[in-house]
Amino acid sequence: MDAAMNAIQAQMQMLRSKLDDIPTLQRLEEQTNVPKEYISTGSAVVLSVIIFFGLSAGTITSIIAFIYPAFKSFQALEHRASGEVTQWLIYWVVYSFFSIIEVFIDVLLYWIPFYYAFKVAFLLWAMLPQTRGAKFLYDSFLKDFLKANESKIDAALNNAKASAGKVAAEATAATKEAAAVVAENIKESNGGKKDE
Repeated sequence: MDAAMNAIQAQMQMLRSKLDDIPTLQRLEEQTNVPKEYISTGSAVVLSVIIFFGLSAGTITSIIAFIYPAFKSFQALEHRASGEVTQWLIYWVVYSFFSIIEVFIDVLLYWIPFYYAFKVAFLLWAMLPQTRGAKFLYDSFLKDFLKANESKIDAALNNAKASAGKVAAEATAATKEAAAVVAENIKESNGGKKDE
């Protein structure tokens, strides 16, 4: 029992030393008198329970999928680190591909127990620099698929762009027509009131 407690205390000390670089946790520790390693561990447990039991899991999963990668992408662009830029571009390609697949099989995913817990684990594996899962997926599967279908994808995007342009033009014309009818009705109703 003492060995287990010593191992846990050693892990908490190591976590504390890693958290010393985060000023927000330092301030939070001073305000609450709760050690920052307990704050971060407790927050991770609460977040895990929320995801595990599906309480607002979709929203939390989306936040996890965007916040860290977006920040790291911003840093890579600002510091002009080409290797990092490539890593985060690959992550966004993999994430986009995953999201597109998810849209089409969403009805089936609803029935998978703990789907969001698996999704968070997958996204963390894909995004974290230690694992570089997105690079593995891209190099192993996506690159060949995308290269083989590049012309088809370009044609589909051009077709969608043309269709979207046509729909936007029709919507603009319909909006102008509706605005003209509303303006005419307002003018007639105001003119009718003056006659009374």
